[in-house]
Amino acid sequence: MKKVLLTIGVALATVAGAQAQVSYGLKAGVNLGKYSNFPSGQSVNTSFNVTGFADLPVSPNFSIQPGVSLQGKGTKYSVSEEVNFNSSTLRADADYTVNVMSIEIPVNAVYYIPTGDAGKVFLGAGPYIGFNVSGKEKIKGSIIADQGSNKEVVKADESNSLKLSGSDKDLNVIDAGLNFMVGYKFSNGFLLNAGYNLGLTNIVANADKTVSNRVWSFGVGFQF
Repeated sequence: MKKVLLTIGVALATVAGAQAQVSYGLKAGVNLGKYSNFPSGQSVNTSFNVTGFADLPVSPNFSIQPGVSLQGKGTKYSVSEEVNFNSSTLRADADYTVNVMSIEIPVNAVYYIPTGDAGKVFLGAGPYIGFNVSGKEKIKGSIIADQGSNKEVVKADESNSLKLSGSDKDLNVIDAGLNFMVGYKFSNGFLLNAGYNLGLTNIVANADKTVSNRVWSFGVGFQF
């Protein structure tokens, strides 16, 4: 009986010690998003990210970090075309911006490399699953009909919400892929980090090709 009580006591002490080592953090920063397999003329769309996470130590220099994240994604691209039609020249110039907001659940494996008293370099990677909760497309441009002495200009400036449900939806709700990150954790808990989000699922509904997220992120944070 004493051995059983002693074993339970040691187990509880170990669990309590492990719990005491668990820490929590908050990160925020800038996202630079694009899509794979998208038309030429694409450029990065600037958005933001906010992530709360727990750091669960497995060994002195290795941890598992589950979290919940709000991620802004999307893309920008420009279209410029010129067509000759019945002695007229039609020229279309338009800029498209796609903004998508997603809630993600990442689970990263993180390895720490001590650098003395100043802090630690960290490297991490892991899967994520995301849920697209809103999307918007903005179109801004003009169509010019040039008939020599006559020139007509039609301008467009509109914004539309993207559909996430129904047979005519624009975006799929589920987004999944891999995260990669690198950064520095100072001894006071301050974080500098950069990351890459590699989407592996098709996010554009009814697309002929798989269109996935490609997002670079840069930010700061604090681990308590």
